[in-house]
Amino acid sequence: MTKHALPQDMIRATGTTGPHEGYMPGFGNDFESEALPGALPQGMNSPQKCNYGLYGEQLSGTAFTAHPPERTWTYRIRPSVKHSARYERIDLPYWKSAPHLPEGVTSLGQYRWDPVEPVGADLTWLTGMRTMTTAGDVNTQIGMAAHVYLVNASMEDSYFYSADSELLVVPQQGMLRFATELGVIDVAPQEIAIIPRGLVYRVEVLDGPCRGFVCENYGQKFELPARGPIGANAMANPRDFKAPVAAFEDREVPSTLTIKWCGQFHATKIAQSPLDVVAWHGNYAPYKYDLKTYCPVGAILFDHPDPSIFTVLTAPSGVPGTANIDFVLFRDRWMVAENTFRPPWYHKNIMSELMGNIHGQYDAKPQGFVPGGMSLHNMMLPHGPDKQAFEGASNSNLGPEKLENTMSFMFETRFPQHLTEYAGKEAPLQDDYIDCWDSLEKKFDGTPGLK
Repeated sequence: MTKHALPQDMIRATGTTGPHEGYMPGFGNDFESEALPGALPQGMNSPQKCNYGLYGEQLSGTAFTAHPPERTWTYRIRPSVKHSARYERIDLPYWKSAPHLPEGVTSLGQYRWDPVEPVGADLTWLTGMRTMTTAGDVNTQIGMAAHVYLVNASMEDSYFYSADSELLVVPQQGMLRFATELGVIDVAPQEIAIIPRGLVYRVEVLDGPCRGFVCENYGQKFELPARGPIGANAMANPRDFKAPVAAFEDREVPSTLTIKWCGQFHATKIAQSPLDVVAWHGNYAPYKYDLKTYCPVGAILFDHPDPSIFTVLTAPSGVPGTANIDFVLFRDRWMVAENTFRPPWYHKNIMSELMGNIHGQYDAKPQGFVPGGMSLHNMMLPHGPDKQAFEGASNSNLGPEKLENTMSFMFETRFPQHLTEYAGKEAPLQDDYIDCWDSLEKKFDGTPGLK
C-alpha cells in the first residue's frame, strides 16, 4: 500500500517498528499508545493531574458490568464536553435507519443491483452514504442497515460519530483514511475497517473516487466466531487485525461535529478539532483487517459446507448460535470435494443474505453479479445457482480446482431486510435478475437408477 502523509498538524506515536508501522496487532487486546512521551499514566487511570495538562476521560463501549467490559481511557487536550455544544437537527436524506418501511417498495423478492457510480458534487462520507436495506430497530439496538458509500470529497474540518452503531466498512474502489480519536487507519479494496460506536472521526479521500459497502451494526459488537472443532487456527486470526497508534490534532479552527443518534442526525459547531487524544489505553478501539489474510477451511472429501464456515466476524444476538449479523467472505480457495455439486446449493434460509462483489467472479453467479454490485435474498426466499452455474458444476471434471481472483462477501442477519426508497426506485436494479432461474429445466425421469 502506498504511504501517505498524515493530516496537517496531526502528531502520531513514534517508535513502532516492522512491516505494520503505525498499527498494533491483535483483536480485543488491551492496547496502550502515546504520541508524546509520558502522556500515558502508569499504574492508575485517573491521576489527580495528568502530564502535559491533559484531561483523563473514559469511553465505554459496553455497560460497566458487562463481562468483559470494553472501554478505553483517553488523555486529551480538552474533555469531550468541550467538543459538544447545542445541537441542530439536520437531514441526510439517503441515510436511513430501521424500522424503515417505505410505501410503494416491496422487500419480498430476490434482488440484484449494478454498481452505483460515485459521481456527484462533493460526496463526503455523510452526504455520499446510500442506505440499501434496514433490519430490526435502531432504538432497541438490534438489527442492522446495509449501505453503499460513494465518496469523492474529504470531510474538511468536519467530524462524525454514531451513537447508534458500530460500522463495518468494506472498500471496493479507491482508498480512504479514517482519522479517528485513537489514531489513523488507511483502508483500500480487499481490506476492511471497524469503527466503534461513539468514536469520533473524519474521513478523507486518499485515492478516489471511492465506493464500498457498510454494515451498520445496531447490536452487540462484532467478535471473532468460535472455531469449535476447527481449533485454534485458520479463518481470521487475531494477530492480523491492526489497531492504530495514538495520533492527535491541536488545531484551533471552526469545525462541525455531526452525531447519529436514534436514527436522527444532529450537528454542532465547535472551535477546534476533536481529534485531540494524545494517549490512550484499553480494549475499545478501531481496527483494520486485510481480507487476503483470511484462511478459509472447507470440505476435503465430499459435500459443500454451510457458508457459515467462511465467517470472518459475527455480532451475537440474545439467541445462542443465531447471529444478529455474520460477515462472511468468499475468497480464493481450492475445491477438491469428490462426487459433489461444489457451488452453493439451492436453499431457503431463516437468515437474510445481502451480498456484495469486491472483485472477480462469484462461482454461483458467473453472469450479472459484477464488482461493485449487490444482491439480496431475503429470509425464507429460495435462491441458488443460475442455469449456467448449475450445468457447469453438474457436468465438470471433478479434479482439484482453484477458485482465483474472486472476492465477495455477505452481510447476513436473522432479521428480514427491508428495501429503502433508494434501493427500490433509484439504485440501478436489475429488473431481470429474477429471470436467471427461468431456463432451469425439468430433468426428472422416473426410470429406476437413472442419474
